Amino acid sequence: MSYNVQPLRTQTEIDDFMFWLRRTSQPERDTFLFLFGINNGLRMSDIVKLKVKDIKYEKRPIIVERKTGKRKVLYLDNLQEHIAEYIQDKNDEDWLFSSRQQGGHLKVNSVYKQYQTIAKNLDRKDIGTHTLRKTFGYHYYRKTRDIATLMEIFNHSSERVTKRYIGITTDEIGNTLADFKLGF
Repeated sequence: MSYNVQPLRTQTEIDDFMFWLRRTSQPERDTFLFLFGINNGLRMSDIVKLKVKDIKYEKRPIIVERKTGKRKVLYLDNLQEHIAEYIQDKNDEDWLFSSRQQGGHLKVNSVYKQYQTIAKNLDRKDIGTHTLRKTFGYHYYRKTRDIATLMEIFNHSSERVTKRYIGITTDEIGNTLADFKLGF
């Protein structure tokens, strides 16, 4: 079985995903996690480990990525109003995305399972935790066409890797071949 996680390419796809997130047992947490992820391109393993204090006091906090060990600036200027609303009743030491179990943070696997349920509701087989990161990258590239900066944001080694990761290569090839015919 081939499993290829894809971005949400349209506003309708994003809205449909949000529709199901609003029907989870913790809709405020789950919708904010989704919106947070599609607006900054972090890996889910970095998102779920955040504490309130990590994003409360700065518009551009620095974290250390779990996968790469590299320092990364989070550009949260565009989310300040939403962050303030979401964390208003939380303490600095609280997990940003707390789990109901044992007072810990939400686990990546729990998010994955939730997203698989939503994927079934949407009749999709290409949704996973990387969908958020890929959605950010896809829309950032479509808006700016700045693959070099996106490559830097993702810490990728080449433009080709970044384009393939966000599904642009497949889209571009498909678009160029859509009306291509020979011998007809």
